[in-house]
Amino acid sequence: MHRMAAMHRRVCLSLVILLAAAAVPVLRAAADSPMPTTAPAVDFSQTWLLHLPGIGGERTMDRRMTRGLRQGGWDGQISIYDWTEHDPGLDALLNHERNVREAAKVAGQIEDRLSKDPKLEITLTSHSGGTGIAVWALERLPEGMQVQTLVLLASALSPDYDLSKALGHVRGKAYVFFSNNDQVVLGAGTRLFGTIDGVKSEAAGLVGFRQPPDADKAQYEKLVQKPYDKGWIAFENIGNHIGCMSQPFAQNVLAPMLIEDLESPPTVARHGVANRK
Repeated sequence: MHRMAAMHRRVCLSLVILLAAAAVPVLRAAADSPMPTTAPAVDFSQTWLLHLPGIGGERTMDRRMTRGLRQGGWDGQISIYDWTEHDPGLDALLNHERNVREAAKVAGQIEDRLSKDPKLEITLTSHSGGTGIAVWALERLPEGMQVQTLVLLASALSPDYDLSKALGHVRGKAYVFFSNNDQVVLGAGTRLFGTIDGVKSEAAGLVGFRQPPDADKAQYEKLVQKPYDKGWIAFENIGNHIGCMSQPFAQNVLAPMLIEDLESPPTVARHGVANRK
């Protein structure tokens, strides 16, 4: 009985992933021949971009996304950390105990890098289920330790998840990209199997995050929510679950945004929280 139920869950999840992938337009040539980008005059010598994939683990789309960042002018170190322990899919979504351990490992990586180089500007990007690992990792950082920028792409967290504690460990901005077109994975899929934080509802990657009544308003001022823009079709992003991971989208939308956040002069926000304009 248990084996049949487990098999049924895996089949259902496979169908969800296949349906999401089927919606991707065939635009390989455009991705392999990106538009020229002028690299900005930014010192990347003390930067590190860490990317956390979704429940599928590190895949070609993650490497294409980071390649797009390079082509968009990001010249700092880039790492991809596969938190699924080579056990991708539904198991990666539902194994909360393991996911908490993995978040602690990510927090450890960030803490180690910042301890060795306090001036290091860390950009933390994440996709789908990886956004939960990113948020939980930030929550586990020591007080006063911050990354520069957080990016949540097609987040599989529930919309009402309180980001206050995680945002307290972000110096600059936290960008949320969501799309109402992501109905298959972050609508039907998370209502059936649950979000990465265990809520059976639509996910934040479908509708965006809602600020809970008890959340820290000053921290939420760092949150920049970006609903899907039809103009992004030109960059191979049709608003489905993996559209935001396309190489041209990373090059033309994500990279300039992340570089601009590095260039912004620091200011001091309310309650003494470090922020940027």
